[in-house]
Amino acid sequence: MREEDFLAHRRISKENIMDIISIIEKKKYGKLLTDKEIDFFIQGYSRGEIPDYQMSALLMAIWFKGMTPEETSNLTLSMVKSGKVIDLSRIEGTKVDKHSSGGVADTVTLPLVALVSANGVPVAKMSGRGLGHTGGTIDKLESIPDLNVEINIEDFIEIVNRVKGAIISQSDELVIADKKIYALRDVTGTVDSIPLIASSIMSKKIASGSDAIVLDVKYGNGAFMRDLHDAIELSRTMVTIGNSLGKETVAYITDMNQPLGDVIGNAIEVREAIDILKGSGSKRLIEIIKILGAECLKLGHRVRTREEGVFLIESSIKDGSGLRKFREIVEAQNGDGRIVENYSLLPQAKYQFSVISPFEGYISGMSTREIGELANFLGAGRTKKEDKIDLSVGIILPVKIGDRIKSNQTIATILSNDREKGEEASKRLIDLIEISEKKVESPPLIYYRVSKEGIEKLY
Repeated sequence: MREEDFLAHRRISKENIMDIISIIEKKKYGKLLTDKEIDFFIQGYSRGEIPDYQMSALLMAIWFKGMTPEETSNLTLSMVKSGKVIDLSRIEGTKVDKHSSGGVADTVTLPLVALVSANGVPVAKMSGRGLGHTGGTIDKLESIPDLNVEINIEDFIEIVNRVKGAIISQSDELVIADKKIYALRDVTGTVDSIPLIASSIMSKKIASGSDAIVLDVKYGNGAFMRDLHDAIELSRTMVTIGNSLGKETVAYITDMNQPLGDVIGNAIEVREAIDILKGSGSKRLIEIIKILGAECLKLGHRVRTREEGVFLIESSIKDGSGLRKFREIVEAQNGDGRIVENYSLLPQAKYQFSVISPFEGYISGMSTREIGELANFLGAGRTKKEDKIDLSVGIILPVKIGDRIKSNQTIATILSNDREKGEEASKRLIDLIEISEKKVESPPLIYYRVSKEGIEKLY
């Protein structure tokens, strides 16, 4: 292509091409980019005026040289500006959002939204679908018959004002730059960059319109952050971004060296969420819900201390108000609220296969990511966005690291609609669970709380 044709096609001037190259070179040599330079690149790429190969060069330079907190905040703000920003100012009260960086058997959002809303703090939650080894909140919700997650903003605001909580699918019009950049990062080896991860997550949270944000940053072999130092750095970066952009933000670093809850799937995670609200279910899951829920109540100005928040969350489980609120939210989104009493209304798998322990000992470790991928093999998740998922299948895995098990004990159950896949998954799962003769301690559940005041160790 001739240079004149290239310039006409891209609708940019020769001077701007020099600007593009100079910006790439500045970052290549570790120099700071101004807010105008970052905005020029992000908006230009969003509009199709800057080609993939030049954005790829900048992403790789950022991967090698990093970004300062100020640069990362400017990058986040520019990404926010690339799409629509949701205005939730008509929702009464301090709107609180909660975000997980992704994990296996992470059913936190469903009961947490109900429990926080039951205590008068509005939760206007926009969530995504699952991709890879992690599950998606929207997929889980779509297990509920007739529930609508594709709700326009006007109706969304009306529902939150009326019942104090709603969970809807994230609009494609939010943070247009992130969708394009993430796809490029995925094929250029630049996914694992803390400034790029932080700006990707926080741009969507900022654009979603809530006033305060609670982040659940997963660490371990089933998380995107496999190194604790990286999880701390990512948390600090996101907390700095949020607070610098006027959103009070707190992060918790939590364990993902084993599945969080007792089940992995969509319909079965909805069932577990309801069990939590009834006062049963995974103890690890309940503990994280209490801590994150208490933080939401504190940021929402419902309580002064986290201890008060934990008390209210526990009380809302005991008195049933959290369960009633969950049903109210489901019905406000046109879902069948009878599921809270009748689990048979949720999608059911045809076959069940028991996974038997070959010998006695202690659970000493789990290949968490691979367990999540095994659930996907059954049909519970996606490897590509266009993949269709099976809402009824999954894995029931109640044993945890440190548990003593007996020989021939059933330690897991596979739910499948394909007999051959179910049998294969039951054979593969046992190889993903380590059993030791010696007693093993369970890893900490919550490692750190990260806020603008600093880092607090919690184990």
